[in-house]
Amino acid sequence: NSFVSTLEFDSSGRILIGGGFTSFDGTGRNRIARLAATGSLDTSFNPGTGADAPVRDLVYDSSGKILAVGEFTLFNGTARNRIVRLNADGSVDVAFNPGTGANDAIRAILIQTDGKIVIGGDFTTFNGVTRNRIARLNADGSLDFTFTPGAGFDNTVFALDFDGSQRIL
Repeated sequence: NSFVSTLEFDSSGRILIGGGFTSFDGTGRNRIARLAATGSLDTSFNPGTGADAPVRDLVYDSSGKILAVGEFTLFNGTARNRIVRLNADGSVDVAFNPGTGANDAIRAILIQTDGKIVIGGDFTTFNGVTRNRIARLNADGSLDFTFTPGAGFDNTVFALDFDGSQRIL
């Protein structure tokens, strides 16, 4: 019933979607849903009340868990400032703890081969530490202090990718 801003396929061909919608095909799904390869809603993925604001990007980690980023501050009633990791069934993975998270929208996410997470967006702090619109997290959600982006960016980061040498673009 509203926009889809991101989608990802899993190894089974299912389609994970995120955006600003609050329902899919008449079923309540707040800003995140998983579809079967046929396009029908996969009801085995239940995000509960979902996100309280748009999801902007999604990625699967190496264990099949889902990282979602966006404008939300709650996910299924759990405080998660703009980043959350979900189990395969859609429940919040409480082992992933981003602390106070980002102070503004996260719009892009990547996972490095070592499991570290790169995020970009509108934020200027992550967990209270200055990080102008780009940061790297450890696999547990904590800020990676070995990644020092200097002054960072002076405007929104909408997209991230890796080059052939796994350097961040």
